[in-house]
Amino acid sequence: MKALCVLGSTGSIGVSTLEVVAEFPRRYRVVSLSAGGNLDLLAEQIKRFKPQCVSVAHVDDVDRLRSMCDDDNVEILCDEQGACQCAVHPDVSMVVSAIVGAAGLVPTLSAIGAGKDIALANKETLVMAGSLVMDAVQQRGVNLLPVDSEHCAIHQSLAGHRQDDVRKLILTASGGPFREFSPQQLQNVTVEQALAHPNWTMGRKISIDSATMMNKGLEVIEARWLFDIDASRIDVHVHPQSIVHSMVEYIDGTVMAQMGIPDMKTPIGYALSWPERLPLKLPALDLCALSALTFSRPNLDLFPCLKLAYQALDQGGSAPVILNAANEIAVESLLRGQIHFLNVSQVIEQVLLRMPYQPINCVDDVIGVDEKARLLSYKEIEKLA
Repeated sequence: MKALCVLGSTGSIGVSTLEVVAEFPRRYRVVSLSAGGNLDLLAEQIKRFKPQCVSVAHVDDVDRLRSMCDDDNVEILCDEQGACQCAVHPDVSMVVSAIVGAAGLVPTLSAIGAGKDIALANKETLVMAGSLVMDAVQQRGVNLLPVDSEHCAIHQSLAGHRQDDVRKLILTASGGPFREFSPQQLQNVTVEQALAHPNWTMGRKISIDSATMMNKGLEVIEARWLFDIDASRIDVHVHPQSIVHSMVEYIDGTVMAQMGIPDMKTPIGYALSWPERLPLKLPALDLCALSALTFSRPNLDLFPCLKLAYQALDQGGSAPVILNAANEIAVESLLRGQIHFLNVSQVIEQVLLRMPYQPINCVDDVIGVDEKARLLSYKEIEKLA
């Protein structure tokens, strides 16, 4: 039986992970959970899965959660240190890293340092500290399995093939809700429209990232580290049907693709059970019912966030850290109604231009750059507001 820690248990990936766990109670047990501020859902998860310890984001929530779970024998921790304690719990064998944003970095690195296998849904961990993370994975000899549907697809399409035979990776993107919009139409879009993803059910932050195509930019950076391949050999194709989850092109012209319905339980189940597969209770892909599978190149003028991500990856060093921090602050401000959709890329571009780049040699370097980039992002947003 595999013993799990789920970081970000009340988010969309965390909830789906626990749904998979519930389907296979003889294969998995939950040792620890960490969550943000959704205490009602966390309390339900505690009662259902009986973890030994949980962590909440804020110390003020500890007593409230304890009062909600007074009949449950569970240790309640808080903040980043609490999430790290959950991740390194001695009974845990695999950590599902599903915290949204930069907050997932330190707990994930702590888990790797403790020798835990990682099912990685927190792409920011590799965006911010790809070299540090992959070095730690190699040194500790742990398995790092991607949960993002695109990277899970590439992982499967690479299986059984030589790395030297790879010509390029092809990440597919739905294009989000605005893929067919004109520049004029984008000037009038609302937050509600940006949150309405046509194919996937996701959290608010990743839904906005999908609408700006920054999500795909972050995935390009993540792919560079996961699969040890240069950015020049990572392409993005817009695929509105979200059936082909990504592809690998080999030097003989062969293209290996992984296909399936757009449901995150599939890559979650694969990461949890690898190298086996789980008999998930999901509808089969009916190819005969599909009218077409289409692909096109992304419009980088219409979606400059993707272009900025490639530029940050090419720059290297602290640039991806700056990109991620500026994006997180800009998305938060958009969701609060402080800036417009088109301002998101403008904020990111200005922060990348104004912050000096530096090498990243340790986690403290990452945290320091992240803090400075966030402060500068707030200043840029004040100008717009």
